[in-house]
Amino acid sequence: MRNRYQTLRIILNSLGSLCLVLGGILMVPVIVVILNGELSRGYSTLFAFLIPSALAFCLGTVGRTLFRRGTVSVVHAMLICSLGWIAFSLLGALPFVIGIHASYLDGVFETMSGFTTTGITMFTGLDHMPRSVLFWRSFTQWVGGLGILTFFLAVTYRGGSAHMLFGAESHKIDVGRPVPGLAHTIKILWSVYAGYTLFIVLSLVVAGMPLFDSICHGFTTLSTGGFSPHDASIGYYRLGGYPHYIWIEYILIVGMLMGGTNFLIHYRILKGDGKALYDNAEMKYWWGLIGVFLAVILTERLLRVDVLAGASLSNGRFWREIEGNFRIVAFQVTSIITTTGFGTRDIGGSFFGHVAKQLFLVMMVIGGCVGSTGGGIKVLRVAILSRVFRREMYSVVRSRRAVSAVQIDGKRVEVAQIQRVSGLFFAWIVLLVIGGIVTAFLSHFDGYRAFSGMFSALGNIGPCYIPVKAMGQLHACIKLVYIFGMLAGRLEILPVVLLFSSRAWQS
Repeated sequence: MRNRYQTLRIILNSLGSLCLVLGGILMVPVIVVILNGELSRGYSTLFAFLIPSALAFCLGTVGRTLFRRGTVSVVHAMLICSLGWIAFSLLGALPFVIGIHASYLDGVFETMSGFTTTGITMFTGLDHMPRSVLFWRSFTQWVGGLGILTFFLAVTYRGGSAHMLFGAESHKIDVGRPVPGLAHTIKILWSVYAGYTLFIVLSLVVAGMPLFDSICHGFTTLSTGGFSPHDASIGYYRLGGYPHYIWIEYILIVGMLMGGTNFLIHYRILKGDGKALYDNAEMKYWWGLIGVFLAVILTERLLRVDVLAGASLSNGRFWREIEGNFRIVAFQVTSIITTTGFGTRDIGGSFFGHVAKQLFLVMMVIGGCVGSTGGGIKVLRVAILSRVFRREMYSVVRSRRAVSAVQIDGKRVEVAQIQRVSGLFFAWIVLLVIGGIVTAFLSHFDGYRAFSGMFSALGNIGPCYIPVKAMGQLHACIKLVYIFGMLAGRLEILPVVLLFSSRAWQS
């Protein structure tokens, strides 16, 4: 009983600190309220942010004052991590409830989707929403891109418990750090993250995208979140007749690839090491998977529309058709495998064939690189599992003593590491099955669409084969399962499962 009280005291003190940071974050959209003149238009958006901000500050003050700070263990850190993300979503939902009169459950869903950079949305009519609310949607994804606790540590570095908190939220696999020292590492990560975001924003402005849209998409591209201020997502600029919409799409392809790539690779590149793009196993798998998916889906598309039949290589229209199909397929492959979720075409529509739709589900499971903002199982884990399978295959035809250990980049992968990867993959399959069954049981969707919803939630992706308009009409139980799936996928399951362990609360 005493251990449980001590655990609760430590957790509530840390949650108090997190709430104080959230209170400050909620004040940022007030700038948009003022600049956009929403006060004079009768919107309630000012109070939509002031009220939850004040509530967060009050809860944070109570937590910090009534509960003393203690030594944070690994288990404590994981509990703080899960509860911190939940608290951010519960409080961050209030701007949607107050500002646009959404139901609280839909507001929590939208906010969890934002902070976890999933991108599934409950809302339509985005083009007519107050800009401050749209800004908040996008800003939640930018804050959640590198992680809420990482953002918290960047703002208020806590030396004693910082390593535990950082480890609880970061990916549970050894990928190293750019430099020694956690404080320096966090500073570098956020410097690169902010710098790349600014680069994307400026590039989109130069390509003709409006400034507000550029800021929102800058937030949601590098974070691989995928929220857009328009119902048509990135297709809005083609449909709206923007003259340089093609450049906008190519810029976003580059931005999504940057977000889906390990930030340690970015640091090496910025230090002048160009070989970082291809000199390790994960990057080789990364480019290889993208190339294979792109080639297969593009081939299916060209055969379906019969572009090559009777074509003349000197015909300008032929090359425009090739470029257009390549760009659309490349955009969607990049968007799905990086788990961003932007769209220029509906992935469930007639543009993509059956092979493409199946491969999109595979990409949802794989996701981006370890150490990136992308979701999914991660490419490095796919590489490890493939090496394990290859070793087992060789052991059948050779003596087991002659089969070497699993190695990645010349380093031996420890058995404990392989067990963690295998356990995580098994947990993923279980959650996918549960989510798919619940969706099929409580909706009218067939198995294909029902499973795609949980694929999207658990992989932190966004688009699936359930229409956006139908999302808001889903049964409350399905929404709760997806909320759990989004959080479990973002935190890689274990910290979330520990919430239900009585032994963890007694540690």
